[in-house]
Amino acid sequence: MTSRPLSGWAAVDARARTAKRAVFAETRRGFKLLRERIRNSGIAFVNISAKQLRRATRLRAQAHKQVHEIGEAKKRIDTYRAEWGVERDIARAVSGSEPIIVGPWLSEVGYEVLYWIPFVRWIQSQYDLPPDRLVVVTRGGAASWYSDITTNAVEMFDLMSPDAYAAGNAQRSLEDRGTLKQFGVSSMDHRIVAEVQERIGASRTRVLHPSLLYRLFHQFWLGHRPPSFLEKRTRYRRIAVPKVAVPPLPPKFVAVKFYTAASLPPSDAVRQALQSMVVSLAEQTPVVMLDTGLAVDDHEDYAFAASRIHSVRESLRPRDNLAVQSAIISRASSFVGTCGALAWLAPMLGIETTAVFADARFLHGHLEVARRVYSTLGVRFSPLDVSAIEQLGLTLVSSRITSS
Repeated sequence: MTSRPLSGWAAVDARARTAKRAVFAETRRGFKLLRERIRNSGIAFVNISAKQLRRATRLRAQAHKQVHEIGEAKKRIDTYRAEWGVERDIARAVSGSEPIIVGPWLSEVGYEVLYWIPFVRWIQSQYDLPPDRLVVVTRGGAASWYSDITTNAVEMFDLMSPDAYAAGNAQRSLEDRGTLKQFGVSSMDHRIVAEVQERIGASRTRVLHPSLLYRLFHQFWLGHRPPSFLEKRTRYRRIAVPKVAVPPLPPKFVAVKFYTAASLPPSDAVRQALQSMVVSLAEQTPVVMLDTGLAVDDHEDYAFAASRIHSVRESLRPRDNLAVQSAIISRASSFVGTCGALAWLAPMLGIETTAVFADARFLHGHLEVARRVYSTLGVRFSPLDVSAIEQLGLTLVSSRITSS
């Protein structure tokens, strides 16, 4: 069967529908291409924006890093400038030919032994200062610790009573940042220097003040300067045994000095651990307790009583108590005490030392300094954290003693 040809109007209509479909298809194709272009443009915009954002973030981070580095560089420059200023002050303090007053030292024993004396020794070597030009001002017979530097000394307790010293130091602490550390020159320093000048008969003197030490080593104690900074500005060596009378002592004994400190607070747990430790020592060998009963600083002695524990409190006087304690330690088989003060001194007397603490946060970098120094001096130095005893549930002995 053959198809019949369309009439004229039907053919026109068919051609129109075909053209319409073609136009619609072309339009749909155009819209599709337009959507593709829009989508591609959007993707390109997002990609470019993300790239620009990453670049902006990277530039911002680099800018922050540069600002931080500039800030750190400024801090370093300020630190170096401050240190150079201190070293210029040291050079001025030791220039000329007048007597040089070394001190007065009014701060903690630990800083005196571990830093101040080695610092003074370095200054003497650095500037070739004759011993007879130096006059040491300290207290409790501690001038004997400087005997390799100079024998010229003025005892603080010849100038004032222990009570006046303690009161003056407390007032000085209020004037100087609320600390015993001598960051500045106080009115008490000025009074003492004037009395020392009168005592040695010198109207003009130079003063090598402890504030130079605290200003120079401040960034080192904060952990911002390397160990080499300290090593270049100190001279460590053993301290000569003071020539002073001591009370009767056992032929062999352990010297013990425990006192309250931030690193060894007077808590029940700490006191119990120390009691147990002292009793354990006393069961093996006599113990000589170096409790002084003197209230000249902000520390309080731990004192324990039991058989084979000897106290030398009655033999210690303000004027020479540090010299006597040094001499006693030098005769001991070993020393055990609070980490600080005499625990820094005992190894310099050649005595094996156990330094006890409960919280190392307050010791800063002093322990690392001590380890390096005493290793160089060839003396055994052993830090002991008593908090570990409690954490492990251990006890040293079962004996009971009384504390006083």
